[in-house]
Amino acid sequence: MSSSPRYADPIDLSKFAWLSIAAAVATIALKSWAAWITGSVGLLSDAMESVVNLVAAVIALIALKVSIRPPDDNHNFGHSKAEYFSAICEGMMIFVAAGLVIYTAAERLANPRQTEQLGIGLLISLIASVINGMVGTILIRKGRAKRSATLVADGQHLMTDVVTSAAVLIGVGLVAITHIQVFDPIVAMLAGVNMVWTGWRLTRHSVEGLMDITLPPDVEARIEGVLEGYRVKGDADFHAVRTRESGNRRFMEMHMLVPDEWSVKRAHDLAEAVIDSLVAAEPDLRVSVHLEPMSDPKSYEDIDDV
Repeated sequence: MSSSPRYADPIDLSKFAWLSIAAAVATIALKSWAAWITGSVGLLSDAMESVVNLVAAVIALIALKVSIRPPDDNHNFGHSKAEYFSAICEGMMIFVAAGLVIYTAAERLANPRQTEQLGIGLLISLIASVINGMVGTILIRKGRAKRSATLVADGQHLMTDVVTSAAVLIGVGLVAITHIQVFDPIVAMLAGVNMVWTGWRLTRHSVEGLMDITLPPDVEARIEGVLEGYRVKGDADFHAVRTRESGNRRFMEMHMLVPDEWSVKRAHDLAEAVIDSLVAAEPDLRVSVHLEPMSDPKSYEDIDDV
């Protein structure tokens, strides 16, 4: 009998949160410098969003550390949902930062101010955007590969920051070309609206995770393919199949019907084989099986229990 565990331990992804923290510190410094030497409210709004990035990265670090803790007496299914709390906090902070950006832009729109040294400011902000773009791409790729809601959310936020920065650069560039100061606060206000949309998207996705959303359609299709392979053999049938996603973990429950005359040992061996096949198809799937006799009417009372 093999002594190796069926399910691998979760991977510590906190080093990527440290990368995000380093990027946030660097971009805050660069964007604040750019805003200070130019007096641009657009660049100032960009720096504000980077402060949110830093706070979000610190929360992400904590969430990633908590999420890989093993199950305990108070958390029998582990702590993986901590990642959703991190993403929700990030969404809330984006809303706050967006409000500050929109307010600051509105104030500057009412009281225009001459911007200065735009060429240097644009160059500094461009360097900060490149840093965010590189780190955001890394976080999204690693987060999707490891199904980390925290890393994906943080990476998407950084990429949105890149889009926001591009919009701000366009606004400041228009001021430099046309000398019309109103372009700067208008673009900053649009950037604030974009931040609101990002915050809403991240929050909605995280709330869905907290509510035990089912697995993606392609994963459910692979699961159904495995079960159908056992149905074709005629030894077993399945119903009341439920799936849910919880951070970097995936769970599945189902009822397996077997012939009445089978021994517990034979039914259990088949259940173990089914679980092994499911885990082979989806390595991070935790499967629970309830055995039922095929000819017992009570076995079918829960057929629609989903």
